[in-house]
Amino acid sequence: MDINIKDLLHKRNYIKDFLYLSLMLTLPMLDIIYKMLNNSTATVHSLMTDMDRSLPFVNTFILPYVTWYGFIYAVLVYLYFKDKETYLKTLLTYEICILISFIIYSLFQTTVPRPVLSGNDFLTNIVRWVYESDNPFNCFPSTHSFSSYVIFEGVSQSKIKNKLIRFVISSMCILVMISTIFVKQHAILDLLGAIILGDVVCKIVFKFNLEKLKEWKNKQISLLRT
Repeated sequence: MDINIKDLLHKRNYIKDFLYLSLMLTLPMLDIIYKMLNNSTATVHSLMTDMDRSLPFVNTFILPYVTWYGFIYAVLVYLYFKDKETYLKTLLTYEICILISFIIYSLFQTTVPRPVLSGNDFLTNIVRWVYESDNPFNCFPSTHSFSSYVIFEGVSQSKIKNKLIRFVISSMCILVMISTIFVKQHAILDLLGAIILGDVVCKIVFKFNLEKLKEWKNKQISLLRT
């Protein structure tokens, strides 16, 4: 039977792509821990400020808020095909932020008071579904916000050259972060804490050069073989 080497290599690339992209499966797995922590404890804190209380509830912002669920994965896939190194660093940064937030949730649980919803219009019903699906805890730092900030930074530092795509992704990240405040899922301090967390972890992770790490690894393997 004739074997086409090019076909084998082509198939191997698909396998490699699948393995790299399957790393994103760690995110829904971590979501299980999130749900376990998303409940009240003996002491629950509130970080609401007068500014939070003065801001109106705007149900229109629920659209970017719920879009986040598919948006994060879509951008990560796009990043992978455009800049594999940045994809890996962005995903790693996101995962580290999640693990740090889990520690904070377990030690310093916070909550945000939600408005009483009236009406049965489309947007209000989406907000109602979100409220019913997600307990009002695990607020500081905001998961929606630090993940959006990490994606924002990843795209900013990537090799993506299309300015329109960069603008659309960046704008969406900003909209998602703002939406957490106006749909009353988070307080302003939740957003600020998320940005600080995302920024610090981004600065640490993005300093590592994966190519140099691979060179070092290959060098060590060569030394062991001699």
